[in-house]
Amino acid sequence: MVEDDKSIQEIETFALKNAGYQVESFALAKDFYEALNRELPDLILLDVMLPDEDGLSIVKKLRLREDTVTVPIIMVTAKSTEIDKVKGLDIGADDYMTKPFGVMELISRVKAMLRRSVRPEERERVLRMGNVVLDMDRRAVYVRETPCELTYKEYELLKLLMTNAGIVTTREVILDRVWGMDFEGESRTLDMHIKTLRQKLKEEGSLIKTVRNVGYLMNP
Repeated sequence: MVEDDKSIQEIETFALKNAGYQVESFALAKDFYEALNRELPDLILLDVMLPDEDGLSIVKKLRLREDTVTVPIIMVTAKSTEIDKVKGLDIGADDYMTKPFGVMELISRVKAMLRRSVRPEERERVLRMGNVVLDMDRRAVYVRETPCELTYKEYELLKLLMTNAGIVTTREVILDRVWGMDFEGESRTLDMHIKTLRQKLKEEGSLIKTVRNVGYLMNP
């Protein structure tokens, strides 16, 4: 939990521990990063307004790290406008809670998120979909057991889509995570990479679906 309001931090920590969870709380982003390098959490509760770094910036950094790209993140904030929520979800948050809220709602959201997620130590280093296999340790891709040569960007793009299998990944999120936060190129760059990736995957290229005006989805 990253929350700088001590009273809120204490209430939430007590409620989560009482529900049987182990909790580490931080008031500053820098302390959170240090702990993250020691051990990965099963879930992150992240306040948006922090003294040393904006919560949205933290989410972007977490989604660019290979070890935290799939760790569930629930953003907690006083902001309640729809655009704020969309912005948080678009850059990689999994859920969004607006203060004030009850501790029972918090516990329910945490339970639901953990049911849908995979523990860090259990995460697969080999991703499979249809006849496509992506081996992270070897940084290799196989289609029908035949090696498939991909460029760096094509590999990262495929890994992102396979990691989020069954979930629509927006164009903005893909550009951010594959090309970087400061990428200012046209989205046509993404379309061209999707086209060549589909071609290299041959028949399995049909697994990558276009969601018009939103992004891409990889589904069997």
